[in-house]
Amino acid sequence: MRPGTPADARGIDEVIRAAFGADDAAHGDQVGDLWTEVRGLGLVLAELVAVEGDVVLGHVGVSHCWLDARPELVDVAMLSPLSTRPVRQREGTGTALVAAAIGAARSTGRPALFLEGSPAFYGSRGFARASTLGLLPASRRTPEAAFQVVTFDSYEDWMTGQLVYPDVWWRHDSAGLRDPDLAFLEELFARDFPTP
Repeated sequence: MRPGTPADARGIDEVIRAAFGADDAAHGDQVGDLWTEVRGLGLVLAELVAVEGDVVLGHVGVSHCWLDARPELVDVAMLSPLSTRPVRQREGTGTALVAAAIGAARSTGRPALFLEGSPAFYGSRGFARASTLGLLPASRRTPEAAFQVVTFDSYEDWMTGQLVYPDVWWRHDSAGLRDPDLAFLEELFARDFPTP
């Protein structure tokens, strides 16, 4: 596990496209293109890779976003994407990358790290339901149980409100989900992760 370097860019792109394109190549391309543009725009706060020799086995990105709190706009961080080569999943690489991403986000001094993802996976790795702190996702198309956060020492109680993504996430239609995936996950999460 180490910080990504410019020399890793091709391997990172390959692992993102493979992980997100395992069931749908177009989705893999969408996420790969998104991350390339996030990097190109200078929005990356941390980029970490799991490697074996010179081969990138996994990657996690942490990038800039904001929390639109009543007193002021707060710089916060977002974890996305998290990718592991499909043939190497379920070996602990993703868990190690999540822990490294939390540590990297904490070291930026930002008060919180957000994500949209599985509460079953991320909930056991340090993330909590963001709505319990009065936080709202960037899109109403994000299932409430999937919108999660880790807060750090600089987080204060007044830091509530809506998450705001940089424009690149909207240009790539990568905020929230669309039907039929949205409807399926809303039903699943309502059953397995009911609102407290």
